[in-house]
Amino acid sequence: MDEKKIKIEDLREDYNLAVLEESDVFESPIRQFQKWFKAAHDTKIGEPNIMTLATATKEGVPSARIVLLKGVSEEGFRFYTNYNSRKGQELKENPNVSLVFFWEALQRQVRIQGTAYPLTEEQSTEYFQSRPKGSQIGAWASPQSEVLNDRNLLENNVAELLEKYAEEDQLPKPPHWGGYIVKPYKIEFWQGRSSRLHDRLLYTLVELDPKKWTIERLAP
Repeated sequence: MDEKKIKIEDLREDYNLAVLEESDVFESPIRQFQKWFKAAHDTKIGEPNIMTLATATKEGVPSARIVLLKGVSEEGFRFYTNYNSRKGQELKENPNVSLVFFWEALQRQVRIQGTAYPLTEEQSTEYFQSRPKGSQIGAWASPQSEVLNDRNLLENNVAELLEKYAEEDQLPKPPHWGGYIVKPYKIEFWQGRSSRLHDRLLYTLVELDPKKWTIERLAP
């Protein structure tokens, strides 16, 4: 297709699969997320744990990228990364983050605002050593987010590590690699509706009661 003939402004889809009512949701947004996540998984959506992670510098300059959710509980949402990467550096300066999930097949979106806290070394090591060996090698081999003048440097690092750990399936965790838990204080559930009149329910954590949430409907 000729790119010049694509009229981006005319690309649209009407959403009409479902509705989202206050009477249909759990009091806990985590339980509601788990319900929606299971629906996404059961719908055979490819990698339903894909999420956008938005971070910012201490001056407020934002950046965003796709990462993978690796756990969710009433405590929060977990993911792992290189501490020396851009996101790792920004999380050190400014722990305020936003997460976004979009499951197109279900016409659903979840937006999360929260604070990111490092997991313990024990938690990070346990997950690191449960990963495929190639992923463990990659975490050691790649100076994530740094300028790489020649990909051969990366390939050479991998070859050296494969030789060094040829007889081992579990590598030690790199000191520059580990996990975070995002403890949310706002979670919005969005269900696509016809004519762009979408359903939006916003959970907000009650400051004086960390286990209680208010639920409000937002205009689309």
